[in-house]
Amino acid sequence: MRITQRAVALTSLQGLNRNLDAVGKLQQQLTSGRLINAPSDSPTGTNRAMQTRSDQAAVAQYSRNVADAASWLGQTDSTLQNMLDTVRRVRDLTVQGASTGSMDDVSRQAIAVEVASLRDGLLGLANTTNQGRPLFGGITTGNNAYDPVSGAFTGMAGTPVTRRVSDTDAVRVDITGPEAFGPPGNDLFALVGQIAQDLVTAPAGLTGRIGDLDAVMDRMKAALADVGSRAARIEREEQILTDRAMNLESMLAETENIDLPNTIMRLNMQQVGYEAALSATAKAISPTLLDYLR
Repeated sequence: MRITQRAVALTSLQGLNRNLDAVGKLQQQLTSGRLINAPSDSPTGTNRAMQTRSDQAAVAQYSRNVADAASWLGQTDSTLQNMLDTVRRVRDLTVQGASTGSMDDVSRQAIAVEVASLRDGLLGLANTTNQGRPLFGGITTGNNAYDPVSGAFTGMAGTPVTRRVSDTDAVRVDITGPEAFGPPGNDLFALVGQIAQDLVTAPAGLTGRIGDLDAVMDRMKAALADVGSRAARIEREEQILTDRAMNLESMLAETENIDLPNTIMRLNMQQVGYEAALSATAKAISPTLLDYLR
């Protein structure tokens, strides 16, 4: 097989070009800090990076859902605590009003005014909103869970309000008024209104109202415990999502980012190889007549 000078030159140039391409690719990786600058650099790595980014987007959305759920449950917890404090005050006033031996009509009238005012405050708290939605209104699109005057439930109980916190799990974030304060018509607000009326018209019936208040308070405490357990669950989910986000970030870095020391070493080796190839090519390709004429 006859090897011509042209064949030697072409082979040498092809080798030089391959070395130069390798040097250029390593320089691009070193400049950008990324192992994958185009899908052709690594089809499998590109696919893995796309999947990881998709998972990151999902985790980011779940994190937003968790933050919203934490806000909703935290506000519900705070509102229920404040309402319980108010109901305890109503109970104290009811006990005071039931003391027939040392209480005159004027005093009971004053207590009735305070109890009526506390009822209005309870209704205001029950109509607390989160992002424009009443906390205790269920899935209603209205602005209030209870009518501010009559105390009637105007919300819409039904499908629970939930927030998805993972691919397979969702957490309920709401609690309806009837669940927390009793069934409509026989709830906390109707009871407190009846107490205000009994203080003026039927003081003898106040003793039975104390037991009714205790039952409502027990219901509210159970609702508060339920909200607290869900808030604790949201906190755990938040930590899980934080850990998962860090793991995904690490996975993406392993897929896309370069190993800086290793890349520098490879670039130096490739440059040495390229320079050696240049030297060998210069010796392998003999001078032409043109070179002698220069």
